[in-house]
Amino acid sequence: MRIIFAGTPDFAAESLKALLNSEHEICAVYTQPDRPAGRGRKLTPSPVKQLAMEHAIPVEQPLSFKTQDSLQTLAAYQPDLMVVVAYGLLLPQSVLDTPRLACINVHASLLPRWRGAAPIQRAILAGDTETGVGIMKMEAGLDTGPVLLEARCPINESDTAQDLHDRLAALGAETLLQSLDDIETRLKEAKPQDDSQSTYARKLDKQEARIDWQQPAQQILRQIHAFNPWPVAQTQWQGETMRIWLATLGDRTRNGQPGEIIAVGKQGLDVQTGDGVLRIKELQMPGKRAMSVQDFLNANSIAAGEILG
Repeated sequence: MRIIFAGTPDFAAESLKALLNSEHEICAVYTQPDRPAGRGRKLTPSPVKQLAMEHAIPVEQPLSFKTQDSLQTLAAYQPDLMVVVAYGLLLPQSVLDTPRLACINVHASLLPRWRGAAPIQRAILAGDTETGVGIMKMEAGLDTGPVLLEARCPINESDTAQDLHDRLAALGAETLLQSLDDIETRLKEAKPQDDSQSTYARKLDKQEARIDWQQPAQQILRQIHAFNPWPVAQTQWQGETMRIWLATLGDRTRNGQPGEIIAVGKQGLDVQTGDGVLRIKELQMPGKRAMSVQDFLNANSIAAGEILG
C-alpha cells in the first residue's frame, strides 16, 4: 500500500520504523513544525521528521488543514491509507476522507478507556493494572472510532510513565503491522466502542506535579511514577523545589504529621503521608542533576522532623 504517516514524538517514531521495514511504501510523512528545544532554544525537528529525513521521505509540516492548498498537497500523494500516531493535530473530515481506504490511529490505551492526550500517565495515576494499544479507524470525534485490533499489556507496580511508554511504543508498532494484514476486512469488521465506558485522559498540567502530603502514600507514589519523566512530581524543602524521581512505599508503622521527614538514611528519606510512609530514593534540586538520596546527603544536611511541602 501507499501509506502517509502522521506522527511527531518518539512513540510515533517506533511505528514509522516498523513501517519502513515492511513491504509498504511510505509516500510522505506529516509531523508538527520544528519547535525550540534545549538550553539554546534551537529549532529542532521532531523524532519522526529526523527518521523521515534519514530515509529521504518527503516531509510535510502544515500548521493546520484549513487551507485548500494543504488538502490538495495531501491528495496529490494518492495514499491508500493514512497511519496516525501521536500527531498532535485534530484531523478534519476532509482529511479523513482523502485516503482510498481510511485513516487509522495507534492509541496507547484499551479504548474506550483513556481517550485523549495522556493515556499512559492517566492509567498509572488511576492505579490501573492493565493497559495496551488499540488500532482504531479514525472518525471526526476524539478517539471515538471503531477498533480493528488491540493488544494488552500489564502495568507493573514500579512502572514509570517512561517505562510504560517504551513498552507500548514497541507493542503499538508490532500491532500496527499486524493490523495491516488484510486491512480491508479488518476495517469492515472493526468493533464499535461503547461510549458509556469512556474515560478522558486530559493533557498533563505542571500544577498536578505538586505533592499533597495529606494524600495516601500509594496515591503519591502513583503521582511520582506517572509524572516521570515529565513534569516530575515535586515538593518544597527549605524554600526550594525538590523534584522526586523515584520512591517506594515505606514502613507503615511510623508516625508523624503529613510531609514530616521521619527518618533519614542512605536508603532514602522516609516521609509521613496522610496514610502510611513514602521513601524518597532519588531526587533533584534546582540547577542540579537527579541523584540518589545517598549522593544528596553527601553534600546536604537534612534532618528528621523537617517538613516538606
